[in-house]
Amino acid sequence: MKLAHIPYENILAASMWQLEPTDQYERDLKWYLKKRPGELAAVLNNLQRYLNQLNAAPNSKAIMAGYLHPEQSGVIAVDQKGGGGNLQETRLYTFADDENKVLHLITIGNKDTQHDDVQQSSGFVKALKSGNA
Repeated sequence: MKLAHIPYENILAASMWQLEPTDQYERDLKWYLKKRPGELAAVLNNLQRYLNQLNAAPNSKAIMAGYLHPEQSGVIAVDQKGGGGNLQETRLYTFADDENKVLHLITIGNKDTQHDDVQQSSGFVKALKSGNA
């Protein structure tokens, strides 16, 4: 499966919100495309759902869904729920900048990397808010 088969570019073009992927996210995307394409497709599908909700909501804080998990520092983890059976628990860590309508795509991970992913994502948000990201 090639990256072009994943709806990543379609998501970017269809959204009033802009996606801003980090370098880490881009590396994770390539790894998941190669090693876990089902999980990647599921989280990207839920990312599309999240973007649709962002475009319809007054702000990101107004959105709640079973596939969204609030983490520290305002990070929201988008999971693989609804993608079918036998998928490894996978989360795409994001941060919504309401003022600029930018959804930062920080990293993708699984249960084994969850603690480190949350710490990395929180650090990214703190650096972003301080102007150092």
